[in-house]
Amino acid sequence: MSENIFYELTPVQILNGYVNGIFPMGNAEDDNKESITWFEANPRAILPLNKDLNITRSLQQVINKGSFKIQIDRRFEDVIEECSNRETSWINELIKGAYIELHKLGYAHSVEAYFEGELVGGLYGVAVRGAFFGESMFYKKSNASKAAAVKLFEILKKNNFQLLDIQMMTPVYKSFGARHISKAKYMDMLEKALDMSCTFKM
Repeated sequence: MSENIFYELTPVQILNGYVNGIFPMGNAEDDNKESITWFEANPRAILPLNKDLNITRSLQQVINKGSFKIQIDRRFEDVIEECSNRETSWINELIKGAYIELHKLGYAHSVEAYFEGELVGGLYGVAVRGAFFGESMFYKKSNASKAAAVKLFEILKKNNFQLLDIQMMTPVYKSFGARHISKAKYMDMLEKALDMSCTFKM
């Protein structure tokens, strides 16, 4: 973990961070100024794309019934806002602003779950060549974010992505089959993924 605190964040800085194995997280207000800190998780959590997802029977039933309509990149700004809408959040205004710019540039993407026309869950992250860096997810209806995560996995496999980086382990991704790998193994996988040329599309 870096001890350095920064008071600006640009799309270029985020992309440079990702390709070098680090990622930003926002801090609480410091002297009335928002700031970010760069992190390097070791071990790193990934969801292997060369294996099938572990999907519970109940979630599979939800997916089979088509309970949620899944879309991508329709309401990116709403997704990141919902992800930040919790009691304590590392997604501050610096983070939001930079990732919204990354979305406009075609790097940051959202996967959204709708129920009866309402946005009820989703996630966002950044695609760089053959790597996808997952950032955060939210839900307002049970299984909505999980359904979005399943669709993300399908999109990445369909388009030949090589790396789904989730940075730090969460219960949801652990249930899907995520695992920890060493920094050396992660950097090796990242290098190979960055040699690919992939497009994020349904």
